[in-house]
Amino acid sequence: MRQLSVAVVAVLLLALIGTASRAAGPGPLKIGLIIPETGYLAAPGKFMQEGLELYLKQHGNKLGGREVQVVVGDTAGNPSTGLTVTRRLVEQDGAEVLYGPLSAAVGAAIVPYIDEHKILAVYPIVSDDDLTQRKRSPYVVRTGWSSSQTTQPLGDYAYKTLRYRTVATIAYDFAFGWQSIAGFVQTFQQDGGTIVKQIWTPQTTNDFSAYLSQIPRNADAVLCSFSGSTAINFFRQYKAFGLKMPLVCQGNATDESTLAATGPSAIGTVTAMQYSAVLDTPANKAFVAAYKAAYGHVPSYYADGTYVGAMFLDRALTAARGTIGDAAAFAAAMRGITVADAPRGPVRLDAYGNPIENVYIRKVEQVNGELANSIIYTYPSVSQFWTYKPADFLAHPEYSRTYPPCNGCR
Repeated sequence: MRQLSVAVVAVLLLALIGTASRAAGPGPLKIGLIIPETGYLAAPGKFMQEGLELYLKQHGNKLGGREVQVVVGDTAGNPSTGLTVTRRLVEQDGAEVLYGPLSAAVGAAIVPYIDEHKILAVYPIVSDDDLTQRKRSPYVVRTGWSSSQTTQPLGDYAYKTLRYRTVATIAYDFAFGWQSIAGFVQTFQQDGGTIVKQIWTPQTTNDFSAYLSQIPRNADAVLCSFSGSTAINFFRQYKAFGLKMPLVCQGNATDESTLAATGPSAIGTVTAMQYSAVLDTPANKAFVAAYKAAYGHVPSYYADGTYVGAMFLDRALTAARGTIGDAAAFAAAMRGITVADAPRGPVRLDAYGNPIENVYIRKVEQVNGELANSIIYTYPSVSQFWTYKPADFLAHPEYSRTYPPCNGCR
């Protein structure tokens, strides 16, 4: 037999190795978890990590039968930092899936990178409206919500049930604040209400006194949109400032990740969100019990978000036998999944890739000696477009700092 050359032997060995590798299936799935571990959003960021971690613990650290490795990148809630850690997770750590982030601003900032590198991104928390409206990415699967999705029903509830007629608003001065306030303004004004004043604050405000002094004392209620430590500061200072007008707020403001630290100043606040830890369903009771056993405290919307996102990813990977392949095709298939047994209630994605899910109107109360978001009303199967036809909704400008215009501001 003629002696084989070194080059031919090398080729044969590589072929044999490749065949064995394919027979063994794909290697561990590397997930780049993009969260704020530091900064004003660190507390909810920890709940995000716990939600994903719990799902993996319950499923043998596998998704779709495939071993999982999670690599964490700290955004500190900053868009430029978020882009830097995203690059590192993909280019140095070899992440096959990006998971997170928290901030809507960070989520929007990394989309161009995701599109350029054609990598699958699961957004269980990021709520920037246009990600599933006018600026959709083929690689991003949103399993959480959009910023105005919960506040549109809240505006309706405030007018029709709480019977408020005049409302002043105060919120973050960036996209998340604008969009969550705008959703309320749209429905509240359409129902017949008047927005008498809109106040915008920097993202990391510690002293609210200059802004609280601007709130008209004759408004029926005050609408707020804050999260993390900023929300804690707002509630405490609102109470200390002696303001008596009832608060209605976007749901992050009283999230369980910060509610205990906020304390009694949040009691009575009415909010809207797709989750509450006291939701009385078998799926949520099991989730809460497992979460408390693992971490010693109740879950929050942020934990439910990453847990449910993992449910979507797990089922998509199971259908694909553990392989992602073409990220855009995988994302499209993932959008076709319905999760009927999520802790928050049934979740399915609309034609634009945004969840259709229940929105719960909640009120902060003392329950068994602890603060909780008691559910006082449920809007079932809420779309990001509320009750509007998608074409009609998208024909209007994007919800923003100036749209819809305030009908009673001077």
